Amino acid sequence: MATRVGAALRRAAPPTRRSTPPAHPRSVDVRRAIVQVAYRPDRDGDADPGEVVWAWVPYEDDPRQGKDRPVVVIGQAGDRLAVVALTSRPHPERRDQIAVGTGPWDREGRESYARLDRILGLRPDQVRREGSALERHRFDELVAALSRRRGWPEVELVAPR
Repeated sequence: MATRVGAALRRAAPPTRRSTPPAHPRSVDVRRAIVQVAYRPDRDGDADPGEVVWAWVPYEDDPRQGKDRPVVVIGQAGDRLAVVALTSRPHPERRDQIAVGTGPWDREGRESYARLDRILGLRPDQVRREGSALERHRFDELVAALSRRRGWPEVELVAPR
């Protein structure tokens, strides 16, 4: 089922500082786009919904800067991958993150948290490497939390092929 997400598409400014890789210019903050949510991990080397992959993510306060970080692919938004960033820093006072467990995407085996306040649209060529698949129940919890946070109607996940 398609789901409508927040306000207008906004392009991040192209990177200009050393902390941004010039080879991966733009991501899109997916706020008003149809997101096809699905759980279809496939260890084929491509980024698939349900997988944790690595990509350059621009900072919100200065999109010309950013960092390489793990992201969860939650689906497609047109020709873009709809992703949410992961962090290993818990912020219990904030309601815009959800625990997604541990996995091979973090060398130190730390608990990871998905940020619910921002969904990005990345081109498939902006993904640098595949991490692993998020457990199905964790993916379902993440999508449910995004639905509650963003006012989406109940999301019906597309079954794996």
